[in-house]
Amino acid sequence: MSTARSIDVQDVINAHPVSGFQKIVIALCFLVVAIDGFDTAAVGFIAPALRKEWGVTPAQLAPLFGAGLFGLMVGAFVFGPLTDKVGRKPVLIATTAFFGAATVASAFATSIEVLTALRFVTGIGLGGAMPAAITLTSEFCPEKKRSTLVTLMFCGFTIGSAAAGLAASHIVAAYGWQGLLVLGGVLPLLLVPVLWALLPESVRYLTLKGESPEKIAAALQRVAPEADLAGAAFTGVRKPKGSPMLQLFKDGLASGTLLIWLTFFMSLLVFYLLSSWLPLLITTAGFSMANASLMAATLATGGTVGAVVIGRLMDRFNPHHVLAVAYLLAGAFVVLLGSATALPWLLVFAIFGAGFGVAGAQVGVNALAAAYYPTASRGTGVSWANAVGRVGSVLGSMVGGFLLSLGWDLSTVFTVAAAPAFLAAAAMFAKGSLSAPVPAVAAVAAE
Repeated sequence: MSTARSIDVQDVINAHPVSGFQKIVIALCFLVVAIDGFDTAAVGFIAPALRKEWGVTPAQLAPLFGAGLFGLMVGAFVFGPLTDKVGRKPVLIATTAFFGAATVASAFATSIEVLTALRFVTGIGLGGAMPAAITLTSEFCPEKKRSTLVTLMFCGFTIGSAAAGLAASHIVAAYGWQGLLVLGGVLPLLLVPVLWALLPESVRYLTLKGESPEKIAAALQRVAPEADLAGAAFTGVRKPKGSPMLQLFKDGLASGTLLIWLTFFMSLLVFYLLSSWLPLLITTAGFSMANASLMAATLATGGTVGAVVIGRLMDRFNPHHVLAVAYLLAGAFVVLLGSATALPWLLVFAIFGAGFGVAGAQVGVNALAAAYYPTASRGTGVSWANAVGRVGSVLGSMVGGFLLSLGWDLSTVFTVAAAPAFLAAAAMFAKGSLSAPVPAVAAVAAE
């Protein structure tokens, strides 16, 4: 009796050029992450309008910023394990619909307290959608191009953040802050049926769950139409015993997990400190609300450029060293922000440089996390790293108000704000010195 050929699905993905089907997957995930970035950044761009309309103080705005980010943390913790249990596609679609509906509801808030509560609810959906998109994209990418393609996809977040600033400069003046939130909510709701119709489930996940060879072959054939898959059995990774969360600390993953968490925490702390408070700080320095929105959007623009450059470098050189250098540069530019407010061109340059390093490296460290964890725990690994990072983002969004309340000058404020970027650089250097984990999970064939 003949034995069926055994084919590793990742080997097939690695051996073939990136197909049009894979590009569609990356593009759809890009759109989800772009809208995620738009909705996440929107609250920072409507803050000056809220302050003017409702007379709220920076101290009252801090909980608003923190609530959305706290929701992001909760969403990442909750939906990460679900991504590994029920699949990448259903979680991505459900969370996209969830944060779209919640964002529309936020536009009808009548007080800062109601808006704060709705931003928390919105954050839950946002926190689940992004890691699912990262995981799905990663599992459709050939290994040699994974960092480049994941970072290109994740550029959607920085582009979406920048688009929020550009939209705010026009929409808030014409339709009020509510108009920006309505736009941010309608877009994901329109995207949901497109995702349902076109987005596939991960082939690696189908193999892990033991789906039939016919179903796996049909999905893999769309990635590599010319591949001969007839009569094959497909190998994957046997589902390990225990919860997906515990797998993050087994098989040599523990030290790397902790250093990835530290990097996420510090990276998102400084990013959200800047993205939440820059528009307000710039208006305080004497610029108009429209100009402040445009200048603050440079942070995300720099992040987009940084993500593309850093992703390419990560595929060519040691990714840990690339990320560490990026965070060092980010820290230097954040320090420069404190002395650049008197010169508009220098301020824009400093904001761009800070975005290049902080936001660009944050995109890169997401790709690093996706590559670090095996299929069985990848969704949980990426999501929980983001969740820990969201703790830092909550702190960063609120600490800006605290620093301003101390009466320090901007130079001192930004010097303190740069410290987390330097700590993220140290964490990446440390992780780069660790040996690669050796998975202790046996392969299994879907026959």
